[in-house]
Amino acid sequence: MKIALRVATVLSWFNIIFWGMIVVLGLLGSAVVGQMPLVVSLVLLSAIPLNSFAALRLHSSIRYTGVPLNHQTPVGIRFVGLIALFFGFLLIFLGFSILGNPGAMMDSMKAAISQMPEDTRGMYTFLLNKVFVLLLGVAFLFLGLSDAINVVLNLRLLRWYYLVHKRDVS
Repeated sequence: MKIALRVATVLSWFNIIFWGMIVVLGLLGSAVVGQMPLVVSLVLLSAIPLNSFAALRLHSSIRYTGVPLNHQTPVGIRFVGLIALFFGFLLIFLGFSILGNPGAMMDSMKAAISQMPEDTRGMYTFLLNKVFVLLLGVAFLFLGLSDAINVVLNLRLLRWYYLVHKRDVS
């Protein structure tokens, strides 16, 4: 269980830092542009750092027996974890679909770039590289796996915490 706790802690910190920066930068960008649908999707995406924060609270309660577990932490791990797990599976699926057929991804990117104004097309030509598309697929796969593994490990650690806690009470 010590190894699972250590791996879950590393993944939780990674998810807080990476996805927290994505959410904050996205919210700042949507505030500048004024896109409300982007705000809604970023609020849903904030489930990943919120779940990781609740998991870190659980980890501190497991490591230090004097630190009590807040009554809202299990709800954050379970409910918000399901939303984060959905995004993790979505990223895994996206990564596998990009790696399975990179040509289709390049064709859709060419179509999107061709609809852009003439003066901005030159900035996005580096996206039409097959190596970039493959790296994008690997990145999505890595991010999805780190999120999904983190949620599953934290659900298992929460269950283990309750089993140990009940054993101490009786």
